[in-house]
Amino acid sequence: MCMVIFAPIFAICAFATCGGYYGHLQVKVDCAARRHNNVSINIDFGYPFRLQQVYFKAPLCEAKREEIVFLNGDFSAAAQFFVTVGVLAFLYSLLATIVYVFYQNKYLKNNRGPLVDFLVTVTFSLTWLLSSCCWAKSLTEIKTATNPTEVLLLISACREKENRCAATQEPFWSRLNTSAVFGFVNVILWSGNIWFVFKETGWYKTGQRYPSRTSSRKRSSEMREQDSFTEPRGDFDKQVQRQASINQSQVSFSLPETYLGKSVVYERENKIASQGPVIFVNEM
Repeated sequence: MCMVIFAPIFAICAFATCGGYYGHLQVKVDCAARRHNNVSINIDFGYPFRLQQVYFKAPLCEAKREEIVFLNGDFSAAAQFFVTVGVLAFLYSLLATIVYVFYQNKYLKNNRGPLVDFLVTVTFSLTWLLSSCCWAKSLTEIKTATNPTEVLLLISACREKENRCAATQEPFWSRLNTSAVFGFVNVILWSGNIWFVFKETGWYKTGQRYPSRTSSRKRSSEMREQDSFTEPRGDFDKQVQRQASINQSQVSFSLPETYLGKSVVYERENKIASQGPVIFVNEM
């Protein structure tokens, strides 16, 4: 959802601020011979920053004629690469938004949509990083090539000490600086979106459903250690039970046995004799 909302906006801001840039530089040449006084020179440049094709006419103080001066440097490769990545990222963001909203079922079918989205997101993250770094480096070189001090050194009249040259207007770099900042913002945005797209793929679900081999091996080793710990204890309990059964078998408990004998007549003095059975107790 974060990519759907912000990716097209930041992509537009990145390539629009770079592709629509227009710079203007103005210098003034004042010759000591008074043949050319306060001559203003306007130098215009812009995207794609082929500065070697930008030229202007500068006066020659020793004669009534002019020279054609070209700027130095060709930075079109980095600038066009940056703009191309921004345009493609914008188009893909719009396409992804349409798929997410109207074709969600087809997007999730057979897990092809998330896999393609994941690969494209990783690709755009890398290309944004590469193009932003190249563009930031080229922007520094463009500022150096269009620096008034460097431009005045290209003019023959300004290399002579008796003539006076100065810059009356310098280019504004805030727009190009903003484009470089938006480039790195897109790097962060697309790199952070990798995780959210990865969660929709089957790779993430497979990793959650099935534990890794290392964890399963660890659990099996722990179970084996527990079994090895419980087995000796179980054997010890069995031995105790066997010893107890042996002792019980060896020790016999018997009650005294009784039986009836023949009747015996007991005689007492001056009393009648009584008869009855005699009880014998056999103690063990």
